[in-house]
Amino acid sequence: MAAHVHITPLHRITVTETTAWHQVVAASTAHDLPGVPPPGPGQIHAQLTKPALGSQRLAWMATDEDGTAVAVAGLRLFTQPGQEHLAELELHVASEHRRRGTGSRLLAAVVAACRTENRRSLVVATGADGPGEAFAERWHFKPVLTLDHLILELDQLDRDAIRGVADAEHPGYRLTRWTGTVPDDLATAFACAKNAMNDMPMGDVDYGHVAWDADRVREMARVVVDRGDTLLTVAALHDDATMAGYTEVVLPHGASPRAQQYDTAVVPAHRGHGLGLWLKAAMVRRLRAEHPGVTEVETDNAEDNVHMLAVNRELGFRAYRRTREFQLDLTAN
Repeated sequence: MAAHVHITPLHRITVTETTAWHQVVAASTAHDLPGVPPPGPGQIHAQLTKPALGSQRLAWMATDEDGTAVAVAGLRLFTQPGQEHLAELELHVASEHRRRGTGSRLLAAVVAACRTENRRSLVVATGADGPGEAFAERWHFKPVLTLDHLILELDQLDRDAIRGVADAEHPGYRLTRWTGTVPDDLATAFACAKNAMNDMPMGDVDYGHVAWDADRVREMARVVVDRGDTLLTVAALHDDATMAGYTEVVLPHGASPRAQQYDTAVVPAHRGHGLGLWLKAAMVRRLRAEHPGVTEVETDNAEDNVHMLAVNRELGFRAYRRTREFQLDLTAN
């Protein structure tokens, strides 16, 4: 039992707490997801101190009688209109301290906070078929989405083939690119294209609806920059001045060789023209030219998002691992 474990809510995150949090996450990740690089200390600090767009963050740490951190829990409370019902959990317990009730005590604190904040849905992601799944099911979370994670190894790609895809003509369309915040003259068109993400397959997740406008896309970029990451975007513009699609990649703070794919979307009226593959190939060329230290890109797709999975595999992504999202109905007694 976790009788000698102390649960503490964290308010002003200190350097010591950030270091302890990172140690727990790194140990938990190494045990549950061997081969998956854990977030670095800088990423952890940014995560704890700079909430994601449209949200606020709560955090708890469990320490043993010697004051050593043995488990952590983070809670993202969505604040954007259309998602005020939703909360997202991150929970890590060091492997040697599991099955002692520590994770359950942290979860109880999280659920209490969710109810105080009038949330109806709590979601959590965990490695497929791992210990996190068993924990979630034991506490009556329901599986709502399976995600396939894929890796693109840039050094293994056929450069001539990528060049051919990126340089292919798409009559009526042209590519543009930017780093960080979208240029002012494209902000409204970009926001309209962002709304195409609302029809992305999300399984049974009670995700809600996100409405994008020019201010929100600027704020999203600012959040990424403020935490020290680099946001790269390639977009396809139609001759009628609308944005037909875009793809985003984030380079984590530091010298990580692995970039993270963010959104890729093609507006419904422009689908069926090969724009998704075109955009992604152009991003690969950009990464090679501007960021040669990046050697791989990680992405994830819902298993029922068959179109984007096909695009990614055609580009050269390979299967890497799977995660599942679970959801707890907080309205149930």
